[in-house]
Amino acid sequence: MDTLRDRLGLWFKPYAALVLTILVGGVIIVSLALLGAEVYDNVVDSAGLANLDKPALALAESLRSPGLDAFVTGFTNIGGGIGMPILASILTAWLTFLSRNWRPLVLIGGAAGVSIMATTFGKKLVGRTRPDYADAVPPYEDSPSFPSGHTLNTTVVISLVVYLICLQFNTMLVRVTAITAGALFIIAMGLSRVFLGHHWLTDVMAGWLLGLTWVGVVILAHRLFHLVRRREHAGAAPSFDRPIVRDVVAEEVHHHGGDGNEHAHGSHNKDTAG
Repeated sequence: MDTLRDRLGLWFKPYAALVLTILVGGVIIVSLALLGAEVYDNVVDSAGLANLDKPALALAESLRSPGLDAFVTGFTNIGGGIGMPILASILTAWLTFLSRNWRPLVLIGGAAGVSIMATTFGKKLVGRTRPDYADAVPPYEDSPSFPSGHTLNTTVVISLVVYLICLQFNTMLVRVTAITAGALFIIAMGLSRVFLGHHWLTDVMAGWLLGLTWVGVVILAHRLFHLVRRREHAGAAPSFDRPIVRDVVAEEVHHHGGDGNEHAHGSHNKDTAG
């Protein structure tokens, strides 16, 4: 029993490190979002980044046309409250099927949950007003503007999808393609919010910054998970084909059962020889 407990401990220690790192990182990211109020006041009251907002919006208005407006609206809906969960679910299911383990579900699902929380809290605390309806393309949005939820959530989900693809595939072409496509998608999603007049440029920049910071924390937690596994000599990470508790218990039972059979067999030989 002690051996079984020790072996299960080896399995669970890396998960404890993973969860602890993500929890601490999640608190940091949400805190950064809450501190967005102070950051926002600073950039608005000074001749800083906020000076980019109105020129960027004016440039977007000069580029609009009915056809382009409709296309960008359709694209930006992918990063919304309906489109992004659907896209994230499809990509997560695909990566989970390919890898045959729970890694994509845990990383993408957990990271997306924290990014949504940071977006919600940040918006409520800052309460920044979006550009006027006269400068925006319908349908209009009424929620607070800072940070851009489309940008933040897209950055988190797509960045982790790219990371997992790079882990899954060793081919350089696949990795370069995934990184390039992911970066372009994230940039385009953020700029689409400015183009449509639904966000200020600084809202989008905050979304990129918070998203990439959170992704860095999640990747660090994942790498730490594997580092602890190697240090503890815990073997390969569990997968669908190799669940954690089932294999450890089965191996222990087989081991002790084998010892018992060998002992009985040895006793039988001894009796026969006598």
